[in-house]
Amino acid sequence: MRRRNFLAAALGATTAVALPACGRNNGTTTGATASSVSSGPATGTLTVWAMGAEGEKLPDLAKKFEAANPGVKVSVTAIPWDAAHDKFTTAITARKTPDMAMVGTTWMGEFAGQNALDPKPASIDSSAFFPGAQKTTEVNGTTYGIPWYVETRVVFYRKDLAAKAGYDQPPKDWEGLKAMAKAMQTKAGAKWGIGLQAGGTGSWQTVFPFAWSNGAQITTSDGKGYNFDTPEMLEAVKYYQSYFTDGISDKAAPATPTTEPDFVSGKVPMFISGPWEVSAVEKVGGASFKDKYAVAQIPAKKTSSSFVGGSNFVVFKDSQNRDSAWKFVQFLAKPETQVQWWQSSTDLPSVASAWDDQTLKGDEKLAVFGEQLKTAQAPPPFPTWEQVIATFDSAMEKIAKTGADPAAQLKTVQQQAQSIGTGM
Repeated sequence: MRRRNFLAAALGATTAVALPACGRNNGTTTGATASSVSSGPATGTLTVWAMGAEGEKLPDLAKKFEAANPGVKVSVTAIPWDAAHDKFTTAITARKTPDMAMVGTTWMGEFAGQNALDPKPASIDSSAFFPGAQKTTEVNGTTYGIPWYVETRVVFYRKDLAAKAGYDQPPKDWEGLKAMAKAMQTKAGAKWGIGLQAGGTGSWQTVFPFAWSNGAQITTSDGKGYNFDTPEMLEAVKYYQSYFTDGISDKAAPATPTTEPDFVSGKVPMFISGPWEVSAVEKVGGASFKDKYAVAQIPAKKTSSSFVGGSNFVVFKDSQNRDSAWKFVQFLAKPETQVQWWQSSTDLPSVASAWDDQTLKGDEKLAVFGEQLKTAQAPPPFPTWEQVIATFDSAMEKIAKTGADPAAQLKTVQQQAQSIGTGM
C-alpha cells in the first residue's frame, strides 16, 4: 500500500549508488552561494521535466503561470518514473539538462554532489515549508530547490471495530497501540491486529516512524555518518518485532501486508500508510465506508513522528533561463498554487500555510496528515542511502520473520553502513 511513484524514485536511486559521480564536477557543495533573482515577470522559454501523473497534470498549472507572465512559454516533458534517473544522469553528464525539474527526494544528494543544481535564492522563504520536507532539499548546508508536494504515514483504523474492542479514541503511545491491536483480535474478531510489513524492501518507511518517535537519530551528531546502532533504534526495533512474535501481525505477509479488501472486511483493521489510501479504501468500501474508519498520528514513545516523502522541484545550473525558472518555482511555492495543485492532483501541500485553506483544514482525515507533517522526518540526503537502507530492510526481514536478535542485526547494519560510507 505504498505509492508507486515514490518507490520508483527509490529504485532509481538504488541504481544511482553504483554510478560514479559525473557531470559538471565531483566536488562538494558545502557553502554554495545562491544568486538573487531579478524583479519583473518571467520571460522566454522554460523547459521542465516531471514524472508520472504529475508530469501529465503540470501543463495545466503551467498555463496559469503563463497567463500571469505573458512573455514566457513553459514546455513540460512527462517522463516515466522508471526511466527518469538515467535520463537525468545522462543529461547532467552532457550538460543538457532542462531548466528545472521535479526530482525524487532521494536523488538530491547525488545531483547536488555532481554540482548540477542551482542553490535556492533567499527570496524563497525556507521556513514556509514543513521542517521535515525542507530538510530533503538541504545538502551539506546548502538548500537546493523546494519541497513541491509531500506525503506522510499515519495509522488507519476501523472505528467500528475499535468500539467493539473497547476503544472510542485512537491510542497515543506505543503501549496503547499494541493493546488496541491485540484487542482487535480478541474482542473484535480480526485475524490480525495490525498490518505491518515483515521486513523487506521499503520496510524502513514503517519502522522509522517508531524510531523517530523514540528520539532516534539516523545520522551522527555531525551529520556526516550513519547512526543505526543506538539504544533508541534498538528499542523501536524490539517493539516492532514484538508484534510478530506475539502473533499480532502476520510474519508471513507479503510486502504489502494489508490490502484494501482486508481492511474493509475487518481481517486487518489497522495499518500504517499514506494519504493515497484514503480514496483507495473508500473506493473498495463504498460510499458508507468513510464513516467506519479514521486515521491517527503515529503513537509516541517520546513524541509522535513519521516519515515524510514526496518530491522536490529544482533548477539546474545549466539552465538557459535561470531567473524565469526560479520565478516558476516561486509560483509553485505560493500557498494558493499549492492548494490548486492539491485540488487537481491530490498531492499534499508542502507549504504549511496552505493547510489553512478550508478545503484541507475542514477535512477531518486530511487534517491529521497535516498535523503529522509538522513533526515528520526524512532520511539523510546521502547518495548511498538506498544502498545502505537495503541492508536495514534485509535485517528487518530476519528480525520479523525468524526472530533474529535485533541488537546483533543493528550492529551488522551499522558495520555495513560504515563500510559503504555516505558517498559525500
